[in-house]
Amino acid sequence: MLSILGRKDKKTGFCDGLSRRGFLQIGGAAAGGLALNQILSLEAEAGIGSSNKAIINIYLPGGPSHMDMWDLKPNAPVEIRGEFNPISTNVPGIQICEHFPRIAQMMDKFVLVRSLSDSDGAHDCYQCMTGRKKNDRAPGGGWPSGGAWVSRLAGSSGASVPPNLALMYPTGNRTWGEPGTAGFLGPIHDPFNVVGRKPGEKSDNMVLQGITLERLQDRDQLRASLDQFRREVDATGQMDSMDAKMQQAMGILTDSKLGDALDLSQEDPQIVARYGKNETKFQRDGAPKMVENFCIARRLVEAGARYVALNYSRWDWHGGDGMN
Repeated sequence: MLSILGRKDKKTGFCDGLSRRGFLQIGGAAAGGLALNQILSLEAEAGIGSSNKAIINIYLPGGPSHMDMWDLKPNAPVEIRGEFNPISTNVPGIQICEHFPRIAQMMDKFVLVRSLSDSDGAHDCYQCMTGRKKNDRAPGGGWPSGGAWVSRLAGSSGASVPPNLALMYPTGNRTWGEPGTAGFLGPIHDPFNVVGRKPGEKSDNMVLQGITLERLQDRDQLRASLDQFRREVDATGQMDSMDAKMQQAMGILTDSKLGDALDLSQEDPQIVARYGKNETKFQRDGAPKMVENFCIARRLVEAGARYVALNYSRWDWHGGDGMN
């Protein structure tokens, strides 16, 4: 049997409460058909519930140099090292860029992943969101993005706020403005982009176009009756996915929770001011510098989103350090 420790007993288990023996038993039981939902049920029985954690994925098109941020190499020759100086942090032995003084004061809350490497020397959205090469062979439907996996495993906190959201602007370099898709996980887990094509605009998908709410509800009732008939003759399961997608769309249009999260007029002006001022101009073939989206991303998480991806500015310097 699989044994999972509760939160109170941390001496013999891992940080998530799972013992070494239990972990090995999971691996051995996988061949016997132990599914993820069974593991989650066992965790729930052991008192390991959902933490309601969320992810804000900040995608920086082009990728800023690590030597200007986290690994400044101060002892390297002048012609190799970057132009900035390192400063100490509140974690002994870790130094970061001089332009991150506030991060330095809370470095104990950060984790620097120094073992990460790209797969083919590229830094497009697809690779960063899926962990796969864009031209690699993919399964039917394609590879899911990170947000789609979070949506599939963590689920939604409510019909009016999709779990997988994006604040991604289309960019001149098309590979820098794609939040990815749900791939083989199904369309219900696709990212819902809440920004328009121009900075400051909302997505057209969030407003009723030439129809009243009452008329929309009437049409939804008619659609539901037709879908019920189609479901009786549909053996592929596609109708179930479409039904969930329609419920999500209705929740967005008829509930103000998502719209309220996007409305910064409801945020404390002093907090909004701390994020700085927007630069609505697109940075060459990259994204605009919409700093308000960092605040909006936080509000979306507070409203119930599980995963929010955003793109910001342009960082493809190719030796032109300091351009951004």
